[in-house]
Amino acid sequence: MAKKIFPSRRRSRPIYKKRRPSGPRGKDHDHLQASILTLLTGQEKPLTADEIANALYLHHTQSSLLRKTLGQMLAAGTLLKKGKLFTAADKPEQLQGTLDLTSKGFGFVTPEGEQIKGGKDVYIAQQNLNTAGPGDTVLIAIIGSTSRGRREGRVLRIMHRAVTRICGVYNLTAVGGQVLPDDSRLPYALFIPQGEDLDAQDGMAVVAEITHYGSQQQGPTGRVTEVLGDPRQAGVQIRMAIQQFSLHEQFPVAAEEEASRLLPVTQAQGDRIDLRHVLHVTIDGEDARDFDDAICVERRKDGFVLYVSIADVGFYVQPGSSIDQEAYLRGTSIYLPDRVLPMLPERLSNDLCSLMPDTDRPAFTAVLEFDNTGQRMAERYHKSLIRSKKRLTYTTVNQILSDHDQEVRSAHAELVPMLEQANHLAALLNNHRARRGSLDFNLPEPVISLQGDRVVNISQAERYEAHLLIEAFMLAANEAVAESLSKAKLPVLYRIHEPPDPAKLETFTDAAHALGIHTPRSAMGPSWFAQIIAQAKHSPSEYIVNSLLLRTLQQARYSPENTGHFGLAAPYYLHFTSPIRRYPDLIAHRVLQALLTGTAEQPLTPQQKTDLVEAGTHLSQCERKAIDVERNIHARCSALYLLDQVGNVFTGIISGVSASGLYIMLDDSFISGMIPLSSMTDDYYLYDSRRYRLIGENRHQIYQLGNRVHVRLDRVDLLDKQLSFSPATD
Repeated sequence: MAKKIFPSRRRSRPIYKKRRPSGPRGKDHDHLQASILTLLTGQEKPLTADEIANALYLHHTQSSLLRKTLGQMLAAGTLLKKGKLFTAADKPEQLQGTLDLTSKGFGFVTPEGEQIKGGKDVYIAQQNLNTAGPGDTVLIAIIGSTSRGRREGRVLRIMHRAVTRICGVYNLTAVGGQVLPDDSRLPYALFIPQGEDLDAQDGMAVVAEITHYGSQQQGPTGRVTEVLGDPRQAGVQIRMAIQQFSLHEQFPVAAEEEASRLLPVTQAQGDRIDLRHVLHVTIDGEDARDFDDAICVERRKDGFVLYVSIADVGFYVQPGSSIDQEAYLRGTSIYLPDRVLPMLPERLSNDLCSLMPDTDRPAFTAVLEFDNTGQRMAERYHKSLIRSKKRLTYTTVNQILSDHDQEVRSAHAELVPMLEQANHLAALLNNHRARRGSLDFNLPEPVISLQGDRVVNISQAERYEAHLLIEAFMLAANEAVAESLSKAKLPVLYRIHEPPDPAKLETFTDAAHALGIHTPRSAMGPSWFAQIIAQAKHSPSEYIVNSLLLRTLQQARYSPENTGHFGLAAPYYLHFTSPIRRYPDLIAHRVLQALLTGTAEQPLTPQQKTDLVEAGTHLSQCERKAIDVERNIHARCSALYLLDQVGNVFTGIISGVSASGLYIMLDDSFISGMIPLSSMTDDYYLYDSRRYRLIGENRHQIYQLGNRVHVRLDRVDLLDKQLSFSPATD
């Protein structure tokens, strides 16, 4: 079976020529009325019928349609006429905001200021976009409300274009070429005139600059600025993702120059204490290059002392510096299969701020005291100078603690007693969190393995006992710092997680019952969720239950208002332990420094005028973007991995059921795809939405959420990053 990489659906987009278009002859009255209102509302002066026709690119054959539509609008009172001039009857409410465009062609605008207040977005129908694209800052007019009570608007003016260039696949045509956008939210193909293609070959991935945005009737025109290469190569797909999300690959020259002038700290001076005698170690993955946390545990008669030492990024990154400005703009490091796009320049992230073994490094140390049950009894914080004794990996620590590998234990004999005490304390802390209702989702992460430009495997990431150890200590430090700063009444960004949406919870309950999960009768709270997670543990549907349950929860975010963390069942929580890769952690360091020194509060962000509400919104968006990039690249690599496996049969689980088909997740690889209802030709299937299943009307075959199935891969759509399957029959 031939593999279909770029489906004809995308190829059938119109090719737009660089000429004055003749508007679509089939424009209906509603569409034309919306266009006329959009035009006149955004005009400062009235227009004649001819001026309206010219502005809307109407063909001369549509003059009668225009006259009729103008007459209807005058009769309805939506337009006023004085002499030959037309104007809008009423000035509707106007708002400015950012447009979020969906792959289905319509969009939503978040008015400025309303996102922070929790206001609802404004719906914008496709015919009311007025050529606006995703991320554009637009001026809109409120024209009514939808059937669901959401405000509806139309774009009057585009204040700022977010998309000035696109990445996609170049198609050669007889009159030039076109770029099919890699981003499915862009509802057009970009016409490339002859001579503006940079000698791109047919089917190559390219970056193109938009030189003219066209109109409602004609798509945009542009020119190719870079040829990325064959989109069937993993490196090219990753470059395409970087382009799609406008990620920063290079640091500004000023930031790099600042970083090059920084010098390492070699002495404990001033308020920095010397903790180089403490048996610190770092524990990270084999491929880790930036080590921002080191730990040590000491046993005492009445309990434990935990040292969590975090790289003192704040010592090097001063508020308002070029490095600080770029770090805030990025918000977070982004980890890709073949590279890292760090928040800080390499001089900092992989050198000065990295807690490398046998190297003196400045740190911020949380010293936490626990009793023999794991209850925190005291905490104190120091600027410190530490010296990590060893760079350990999760694999090595697992061999020491779980496998009791004598050869590995002998090689690390000096560290074994400390690691065993650390493991004991971590178990106490995890049990303490479990008793209070903290949720422990079992959602293993996929690992993409590359060999050159090939995706050779997508597998499940290993999760060892050492992961739980480090997780327990980082959570403990984050909670302690959050509580200390809250009690000191110092402004900081908390990591908050609000209770779930009741409507989503009701939907989950139906799905859980369909999977055979009995929902607790107790009041809804963290412990309610924890009981469901425990029920599903080690069952075939464990991943599905955990995934569905996670979707019912609100997204965690950053906020200066502490409302607690529902998922952790923690009244105080913030991010403190990863300042190399997360800007909110750097803010926490700056506030903690102010608490320790009792000095005047220093700026927490590059711009003093930026308040923490605005910073929380920005940094939450940066985090969402990083997650979206990760998912996007997983989808790309999944398509590449299966590109040559069309026709093969796989085993997977039904992860979702809808009226349009079944959603499938393949075993082990976490690759997702869909069985369209149109491919299930052996029967006529009825959708049972209450029980999440499809039922064959004649043969009574049932496809139920959570069922394991054998599926055949029918199609790989590399451009849309989608996989289509069909049930595999004997």
